Amino acid sequence: MLDIGVTKLAIIGAIALVVIGPERLPGVARMAGTLLGRARSYMAEVKAEVSRSMELDELKKMKDTMESAARDVEQTIHTSASDFEKSWSEATDTASRISAGDAYAVLPEYRHPKKHWRLKKGATPSWYKARAGVRTKALSGAARVARFRPPKIN
Repeated sequence: MLDIGVTKLAIIGAIALVVIGPERLPGVARMAGTLLGRARSYMAEVKAEVSRSMELDELKKMKDTMESAARDVEQTIHTSASDFEKSWSEATDTASRISAGDAYAVLPEYRHPKKHWRLKKGATPSWYKARAGVRTKALSGAARVARFRPPKIN
């Protein structure tokens, strides 16, 4: 921009001293300083306004993206709810046909749980039971005593 060094300022000051005169030079310098201060404050206000408008634009964009994401989620929920309602109506129709004695409605046959079904059919995965040391097979009392008996010393 402007390269104003000490020598150029000295030359401008000397010319101003000659043109304006020594009596009015301090008043003119004071006025120039206040005008320069006002110009700087005006530039700072303009910069702040520009940055505020940029932030406002960014917030508007963010708001639009959030609203579109919310609409997408809402639409997904509505579609999944309609799928759930459809499957629910099919299940209730099947149940009503069974109660009415419809021969085409097929339900799985009842199977009696076998011995130790709680140990075998739990909701916890078997790999987790093995890691945590959960018993997966039932031992009789004698077998348990034999398993944990200390070895014989000869």
